Amino acid sequence: MNPYLLLAVAIVFELAGTTSLKASDGFTKPLPTVIMVVSYVLTFWLMALIVRDLPIATMNAIWAGAGIAGTAAIGAVFFREALSSTDYLGIGLILAGTLVLTLLSNRGMHA
Repeated sequence: MNPYLLLAVAIVFELAGTTSLKASDGFTKPLPTVIMVVSYVLTFWLMALIVRDLPIATMNAIWAGAGIAGTAAIGAVFFREALSSTDYLGIGLILAGTLVLTLLSNRGMHA
């Protein structure tokens, strides 16, 4: 299967896990806690598969960049967490770094 598709699925699970972590209210709510654990296990299982085909730096840059941006967006929309202009700048720089590592790097997929 396409490692970038698997990475997209891993990112979705990571975002579900992080959102559930917040919703678990310090592990006092069982359902969000279970969703968090399952989501993180699936995330790391998929990442273990992905690094067979992608360099770890590329995989981690995409995963981390999308995770940070996605988590910030989820926090703002669903938890009404305010983002400052500095937050937006930092997220933009992270995404720019992710693009540089992914698109401009001479690392290709493993043979």
